[in-house]
Parts: sequence; structure tokens; C-alpha cells
Amino acid sequence: MQKIFGMISLGCDKNRVDGERLLGEIASHGCTITNDLSQAQILIVNTCAFLNAARKEAIETVLEGNRYRGGALEKIVVAGCLPQHFISELFPALTEGDVFLGINDVSELFPALERAYAGERVDAVGKGDGTLRSRLVSTAPHYKYLKIAEGCSNHCTYCLIPKIRGKYTSYPIETLVEEARSLGRTEELILVAQDTSRYGEDKGENNFVKLIKKISELDNICHIRLLYCYPERVTEELIREIADNPKVLKYLDIPLQHSEDRILKLMGRQGSRAEYLALVRRLKERIPGIALRTTFMTGFPSETEEEHAALVSFVREANLTNAGFFAYSREEDTPAYRMAGQIPARVKNRRRRELYAAQEGVSREFLGGFVGTRIPVLCDGIDFKRNCFVGRTYFQAPEIDGVTYFHAPQAEEGKICTVLIDRADTYDLYGHTEENIHEFTE
Repeated sequence: MQKIFGMISLGCDKNRVDGERLLGEIASHGCTITNDLSQAQILIVNTCAFLNAARKEAIETVLEGNRYRGGALEKIVVAGCLPQHFISELFPALTEGDVFLGINDVSELFPALERAYAGERVDAVGKGDGTLRSRLVSTAPHYKYLKIAEGCSNHCTYCLIPKIRGKYTSYPIETLVEEARSLGRTEELILVAQDTSRYGEDKGENNFVKLIKKISELDNICHIRLLYCYPERVTEELIREIADNPKVLKYLDIPLQHSEDRILKLMGRQGSRAEYLALVRRLKERIPGIALRTTFMTGFPSETEEEHAALVSFVREANLTNAGFFAYSREEDTPAYRMAGQIPARVKNRRRRELYAAQEGVSREFLGGFVGTRIPVLCDGIDFKRNCFVGRTYFQAPEIDGVTYFHAPQAEEGKICTVLIDRADTYDLYGHTEENIHEFTE
């Protein structure tokens, strides 16, 4: 089957890795992959289904892709989370899809397409062998993601992930080390999972630090970034590893979701306001200069104005480097769906704006402290609209944090430049290398 494939991958970085395995399977069959969807004969839509908005986006993307029929497009493959959990509703309704694959069905891609070209609509969800296929990396060559586990066993009351992706399952250390080695020279390897800090517990022992150490031994891996470490699992052992391992970036993503004890309990989260603040203080004391990132949810059922105000106060007190804020989304088949005190959208959106305003003040002060200083910046390429280079410091993770724009006579993608910071705004830094006299001005 020598066809031309195109892919649209939606959702999170974990889903991106799943999409890269599909791309790897395509490449292993000697097929062409194009970024020009008008030239694709087979379009794969790798879907997200975490929230209702994500499911709507996935379906709309399939419908938009269907418009290419009549041109080169022959078949549409709907893959990932949406078919995995909603196939009984999806298959009869989304007739634009020719093949449906779940999250572990990479091995079924070509057998299912053969059947589709024979005239069938194919539901292959759950038919795959689940083996980890090789990947075709879709990020820039100098940074890559490594998904270290599948699923989740935390059972937060608002979240569908355990029902979509199943219980937490760690991939073997040997498999992950070999995959990291196979990725080639990587300036920044980003470890991801629904909960990276739980790694190994499903096999009887937490081996997250052991995994970090093993990957650090690889000559092709320059730096490691840690995302999605749950606060209750940020142990002294992990703190020591971040502090002492020169390959581990001084950056930690710790999804807190809220600050107030009553709401945290309703969410099914462990920890408390006092414990979270103590953890933040301990991390800052033990790892000077550490960048801390988190996400918060606003408008959870029954959240009062007083609890919202307390969360705003927590944002200012915790003084975290980066934070994202999301309005609670009511999802069927979750315990929170049935909770009393559902909050109107207009209230949730207003609270979200107020939280962002609080974090903007924190961010502006933090970034302003770099003006007039020289910092190392990993060059991600050129921003043609701004006519300058763009990159990231250690406290800027790709796609979720701000960036650093800079002028330079030349800069190589994937290499680190020393940038003199001229100014800062709420999220981004602006500067130049000292070989360049062009400075950013207000």
C-alpha cells in the first residue's frame, strides 16, 4: 500500500507520542508522509477526548478533513482517545471515518486500511497488540518527548483519563532507556505521563529517580525536563536528584489543581493548602532558582467566592514561575458530574480571568528580574513575523510556557546562545546576543 499519508494530532504531548508511533508505522511501510493535507490520500486524525471541547474539536477536524474528498483524499482514519472510549457512539454517527483505532492499535493501522480499501468501514479499537512501535519524531530535532507510562490510577473526580486510557502502567526501564538512546542527540528530553512521579509503583516500587539516573547516563541526552509530577510524590529522593544531577533542568511541573482543602477533597486530590505551600518553600530552599509550574482549576462544583478568593491569594503567595488556569468542564461518567452546586459558565470564566490577572503580576515581576542580565537560551528557530530568533530558557517548557525572542547575527537551531535581556512582558523575554547591536525596544 504505497499511499501518501497526512496527520493531524490533537491534544496533549502524551497524545503526540502516540501519533509519532503511528507515523513510525507508516514510515516502516515505506509510505510517504506529507504536511500538505491536500496531497494526502489517507488522513489520520489523532484525537483527544479529555474534555467535551476536545471531543467537539476532534469531530470538527474530521469533518473539515472530509472536505478533501474529491481531491487526493481516499480514506480517513480516526485514532486515539475519542474512539477508545466512545466507539459505540462514534462509529455509527461519524460516517466520514473509514477506520477507527484506539490508543494501543498501531499494529492494526495497515490491516484495517486493507479492509477499508476492500469496501468496509473498520472498527479496530482494542484489536492491536499494544507493543511500542518505533517513532517518527514530529518536534524539532533538538527536543523530544518520552512517555514513560500509560493511563492513570489517581481517579480524580473530574477526570475521564482512567476510563479512557486505563489504569497506570509503567513501561519497562530497559525499553525506555533504549527508546531514549534511539532518539539520537537530544538537547532536551521531556519526560511525560499522566503522573510521571508514580513511575514503577504499579510494579511494586517507585523507580522514577532510578529511571532519571539511567537516562542521564546516555551520552546523546543533554538535558532532561520533568513534567506532571504530583505534589504528594515529590520525595526527598526526587528533590536531591533534581538538585544534584546536572542533566536535570531546574524545572518541575507539579499539577496542584486548587489550594483549598474542601475543594481538593471533593476533587479526590491528596494534600492541602498548607502542605502545598510547604512543598513550594522546600523546593525553592533546596534547589535555588528552580522554576515551578502548575495548573489550577476554577469553578469546581460548589466552589464559593471565598474559596476562589483564597485560590487567588494562594497564586500570589506561592509565587510560581508559570501557571495555567482552566474552567471546570462537566464531564458525564465522572463523579463530579453529579455533584450539587454546578457553577454557571460566566462565573467560571470571570474567576479564570481573575486568576490569570494574579499570575500575570507574579510573572511580570519574575521576568522583569532578568532585564539587563545574560542568560542561556536554547534556540528553537526563527520567528519570521518578528524577524528574529526565538528560543527558551530552562524555565520555559515548549508549547506551554513563554519564549525568549532575540536578535543575533546568526544562531543555530538546537544550540544554546547567551542572550542579553533588554525587556520583558507578562510571559516572554526579549533580548540580543552581544555580537548584535539590534535591541528590542518598547
